[in-house]
Amino acid sequence: MRKNKFMFATGIENSYPMITLPDGSRKRVDEMEKCGHYKYWREDFDLVKEMGIEFLRYGAPLHKTHLGPGKYDWTFVDETFNYMKEVGIVPIVDLCHFGTPDFIGDFQNTDFPIHFAEYAREFAKRFPHIEFYTPVNEIFVAAMFSGQYGWWNECKTDERSFVRALTNLCKANVLAMNAILEVQPNATFIQSESSEYFHPETPDCDALSAFLNQKRFLSLDLSYGYPISVTMYEYLLQNGMTKQEYHWFENNIIKGNCIMGNDYYITNEHMVHENGSTSAAGEIFGYYVITHQYYSRYKLPVMHTETNISEAHALRWLQTQWANVRRLKRDGIPIYGFTWYSLTDQVDWDSALRNDAGNVNSLGLYDLDRKIRPVGEAYKHLIHQWKDTLERESYVLTFKSGYYK
Repeated sequence: MRKNKFMFATGIENSYPMITLPDGSRKRVDEMEKCGHYKYWREDFDLVKEMGIEFLRYGAPLHKTHLGPGKYDWTFVDETFNYMKEVGIVPIVDLCHFGTPDFIGDFQNTDFPIHFAEYAREFAKRFPHIEFYTPVNEIFVAAMFSGQYGWWNECKTDERSFVRALTNLCKANVLAMNAILEVQPNATFIQSESSEYFHPETPDCDALSAFLNQKRFLSLDLSYGYPISVTMYEYLLQNGMTKQEYHWFENNIIKGNCIMGNDYYITNEHMVHENGSTSAAGEIFGYYVITHQYYSRYKLPVMHTETNISEAHALRWLQTQWANVRRLKRDGIPIYGFTWYSLTDQVDWDSALRNDAGNVNSLGLYDLDRKIRPVGEAYKHLIHQWKDTLERESYVLTFKSGYYK
C-alpha cells in the first residue's frame, strides 16, 4: 500500500447468526441472501467500481464455506474473489461475521478457535495475494448479543456465557492472525470493533457506568494483549476464564500489523439507568471523542470501519462522520480510512436481526433494486473531492499561514 493511501471503503453486509423464532424453531439469518447478493454479486461489485471505491469489506459466508473439520466448499468464494481481483477491488476480508459453521454450534464451543484458525490458514493459502483481513468482526457485539442479551446463536443471558463467548472469539481472532501470517507475512489486520460508551443517568449509576466502560475494551484488550485492570481480571476469573487462558493472551501478542477499526453508529452510546438496564443514548460524544479514547489506550493507527443511518438522516450523518475523521487526522491521529456500511440496504437490522420480518432498512449507498440513494451520490462526490488531496497530505502536518493544526 502506498504511503498515504487513504482507504475509502464500503462493505457487503454478510451477517449470518442463528436466531430463535417465536415457535421455538431455529433459523440462520443470512444477510447476503436477504439483500440479494448471491443473485446480484457481479452487479454489486460493478457498483463498487462505479462509486470510485477501491476497498471493500467483504467476507465469504462462513456457514456455506466451512462445512466441517478440514472440509470446505470454495465454489462461491472462488467466483467472487477472483472477480474482485479481475476488476481491481481490494478486499478487506471478513472471515467471521456474527455466526459459526453448523458443525461448531455456537460461540460457547471451545473447539471453535482451532477450527477457525485452520479455516483462516486455508483461506490465505487459496488467495495468497490478499493483504487485508478482519479475522473476527465486532467481537464485543458478537459476544454480547449471543452470550448476554440472548438474541443470537447460543441465546444466553448471563455473564459466564458472555465471558466464554468473548474468550473463544478473541482466541479465534488471535490464532487466525497467526495462521494468516504464516502464509502471508505482509498481511495487515483491520480489526473492525464497535466503539462504545456508557453514560450514567444519575450519580447512583456512576459505578456501573465505570465498570461497563472498562468492559467495552475487553475484546481489544485480549486480542492485543493489553494489560487489563484488577477489576476486569477478577470479573473474567469469576465468570469462567481461567488464569491460563488469560496468560495465553498475554503471551500471544500481535500488534505490528494491526489497524484498529472503530465502528460508530447512533446506537453506540448508552444511558445507564438506576435499575441496571441501559438504553440507546444517541450521539452525545460522537466518533471523535470515543475514537480518541480507544486510540489513547492502544496507540494503533485507526480506520473508521462502519457507519450508517436511515435515509432521512443519511446526508447529515455522512457529513458529520467525515468531519470527525478529518478532525482526528488534523489532531495527529493516524487515520487510514473511512467506510459507509453497506453498499446496499439491509434487512431486519431494525430488530438487530431478531425478527425474521423482511423489513428493508434504508441504510445503503444503493437500495435493493441497485438504484443509488442520495447518500450514495454524496459519498461518490466526497471520494472524488478528497481522494487526491489525501494522498498528497502528510500525517505530520506543517504550519502555514491561515492553517491550524
